[in-house]
Amino acid sequence: MWAGGIVGLKSILNAKSRAETLGIMDKLVALGYICYELDEKTKKLTYCIKDWVIECSGRECENGVVYTTDGYGFLCLPRDITERLVKQQYIFDEADAWLDLWCHTAYEDPDNAFSFLAPTVQYGKLGAVLTLETLGKRWRWEKTKVWRFFKKYWDAFSLHRLPGAYGCLIFNRLFPRGNTGEIPTSEEIADVIERLRRISGWTERYGTDNEHINRMVAYQSRKLTDEDSRVALSTDIIKYAYLSPCWDCKNCNKDCLSTNINPAVAKTNEIRGPCDMLGKFKLEV
Repeated sequence: MWAGGIVGLKSILNAKSRAETLGIMDKLVALGYICYELDEKTKKLTYCIKDWVIECSGRECENGVVYTTDGYGFLCLPRDITERLVKQQYIFDEADAWLDLWCHTAYEDPDNAFSFLAPTVQYGKLGAVLTLETLGKRWRWEKTKVWRFFKKYWDAFSLHRLPGAYGCLIFNRLFPRGNTGEIPTSEEIADVIERLRRISGWTERYGTDNEHINRMVAYQSRKLTDEDSRVALSTDIIKYAYLSPCWDCKNCNKDCLSTNINPAVAKTNEIRGPCDMLGKFKLEV
């Protein structure tokens, strides 16, 4: 929670007037992101960010009380923080799109073989391979605007187009890892696709090409074996905090170590870390 004058907040929000600042605050209240009070006598403004996570069980905060990574300064936020914008058919701006892609980045997720090559943007279990049309519908943008976004921010989000009408893989180049910025080659990606096809038995496809490859990735990724140390799907892998939450995470206010906590009575915002139900249940964003 913060307290101060509205002039300072106006500068932070880059608003031109007091009325515009309060309008922005009201919009954030309507979306459920904040609450605030303004004392008309003293002009004191107090506001609180509702989604600020106070306690996290993720790896990155084991040695401290703040969920950050040295050199990056991450804030720990719920992965579904942008879903409210989608549900209200809000027109995303570039900052919203950035946050949306970041919150949906998966790294070494057993249900997405491509995420073992590099951190990969994934929307739900059947959303490892995306299309510009899918993102345009989500962000309420024209397809050409989505394309310009990725051209503008290619150094952050690398878009790799797959053959035919399969769609695209989106890699998060800034995600913290040992080989930051390194993205897989076309040959490595093609090798993963070929192995997925071989494992799936070249089954008859139905639906669109994009739907077919997403089903193949979701249902066959766990069967891959590690032949060259690039795709490792063993059961004892390191579980990162950005793994997709399992189906029962909604019933926990901390993480999947316990499932008997009613989030309605939780006094503080907490977020699950690496999900210990990994391998027992299907994972989905």
